[in-house]
Amino acid sequence: MSTQPTYDQLAPLPAFAVQPVPSAFEDSNGFLNVRHYLGIGSEGLDESLYDLGIPFNWPVLTGFACLSAEHHLTYLHELRTGDEMSVRVRLLGRAERAAHAQVYVLDDTNGRVACVFEEIFLCVRLEDRKTAPWPEDIAQGLDQRIAEHAELPWAPVTSGSLALR
Repeated sequence: MSTQPTYDQLAPLPAFAVQPVPSAFEDSNGFLNVRHYLGIGSEGLDESLYDLGIPFNWPVLTGFACLSAEHHLTYLHELRTGDEMSVRVRLLGRAERAAHAQVYVLDDTNGRVACVFEEIFLCVRLEDRKTAPWPEDIAQGLDQRIAEHAELPWAPVTSGSLALR
């Protein structure tokens, strides 16, 4: 079985959703509750798309939105309340109406990868809630970022359960 990239391999990527684990997210064991890993990772993914032309108010500006279709999560290490965490994103591919990303939630306090998840997200026209082709400028930005990420010196370890169609 392959191992995920190390903290040191991921740390040079841009950091998103940088924050300490808030006490409000703590479970009864003193760790980050499992339900918040996806939310924090999704926040980081959203932030990573901003400079590709998908700001937080993209739906208001354009009538398009990015909606999640599938996820696969792997938990590697627990985060404790107060630990510093951040998110790194690697875009893996794009289809006409979808994109495939790998999202890493890092434990910056202890220098390790806490969680990794894959996501398939869709371009959706809000007017009728149907998938739509990526606008040309967004498609170009996604393609450029995917090409940049393909040049990273380490291979992503995917679940094998998600794929673009």
